[in-house]
Amino acid sequence: MTTDHIHFPDAFLWGTATSGYQIEGGDANTDWYRFERDPESGTAEPCGDACDSWNRYEEDLDIIQSLGLNAYRFSIEWSRIEPTKGEISQSALEHYRDVIAGCRRRSILPVVTLHHFTLPLWVADAGGFESPEIVKWIGNYAKVVGEALGDGIGIACTVNEPNIVALMGYLMASFPPKVSSWERFVDVNRVMRACHVAMRDALRAGPGNYPIGFALSMQEYEAVDGGDDLVNSLRQEMEDEYLRSCSGDDFIGVQCYTKIIIDANGLVENFDGERTEMGYLFWPRCVEYTVRRAAQFTDLPIIVTENGIGTNDDDQRIRYLLEALKGLKEVQDEGVDVRGYFQWSLLDNFEWTFGYRPKFGIVAVDRTTFARSPKPSAQWYGEAARNYPHSVASIP
Repeated sequence: MTTDHIHFPDAFLWGTATSGYQIEGGDANTDWYRFERDPESGTAEPCGDACDSWNRYEEDLDIIQSLGLNAYRFSIEWSRIEPTKGEISQSALEHYRDVIAGCRRRSILPVVTLHHFTLPLWVADAGGFESPEIVKWIGNYAKVVGEALGDGIGIACTVNEPNIVALMGYLMASFPPKVSSWERFVDVNRVMRACHVAMRDALRAGPGNYPIGFALSMQEYEAVDGGDDLVNSLRQEMEDEYLRSCSGDDFIGVQCYTKIIIDANGLVENFDGERTEMGYLFWPRCVEYTVRRAAQFTDLPIIVTENGIGTNDDDQRIRYLLEALKGLKEVQDEGVDVRGYFQWSLLDNFEWTFGYRPKFGIVAVDRTTFARSPKPSAQWYGEAARNYPHSVASIP
């Protein structure tokens, strides 16, 4: 399969996104399961049953269909597919085939991510992304997924935010394996890019002729009080090297949430302006900024694979999404080749070290019964997507 034969959907993709570990529940075979139970990890609470989507995915798909969205981005858990080295779970592959088939029955394009932050314990215990075998292992995993599921996949993201895996795990010491080293951060970024290539090439062996890329976390940075050198260093490692490396891909996924302010000492946390529940600056214009910046580096089609806001105020969420879609229209009007927009997230789910406090979902989930309750923002987003760009035309 070559890029000359890649089939992109004819329609613009309006979707919502989740990840396996954050919604499925019950997966004790990952580095995150162990990490979140370590009192030194700083994790607010364990993931536990999450949203029970391993059992309730049909209900989730029904909600997406009811909103009129035409795409769903979700992830496959390596720890379920290959629970121990070389042992492939056919039942797990069949489960994910059922999810893909459920999407197809509802005319929802399945956008499948193969790695979203978590590693099987056997991989983590062998060194994770610092193991000399990781590129081979993750490439073999992608080969298994591609051979089993490729004929149903609509679009594939190999790795979700590889730069965040490196940043939070190997520089900020906030994710597994809780390391703080600039040198190891740089090395892991290099390994993540090699992992992507191995996964992409494995998937291209077929079956299927779907677009393949990765999803990159991007920021709008603002340097203040001597922060220019640090911003330039961060951009180089977090964005530029990745954007220069993706010429052989079919698209680039852009994920953005806010603007980051940096001074000579690092992240500025005391700033003026509206905040979200995560403590982020309320900054929906990051969409147009990051999409424009990605387009400066590559001519590949761009998909906004994640964008949203963590808040208990659903009116604030609607304001954020409205401004974000306005920015999306502006870059499209400039001629940037944007193929889709995915709101994060469908469900109020497990937000890593923050636990269940931040609410990114357009659908609330009862923590005891797992009952789903679409918020006003869910209906708003569905209508805005169906009526786009007229839905944002009235914004001054």
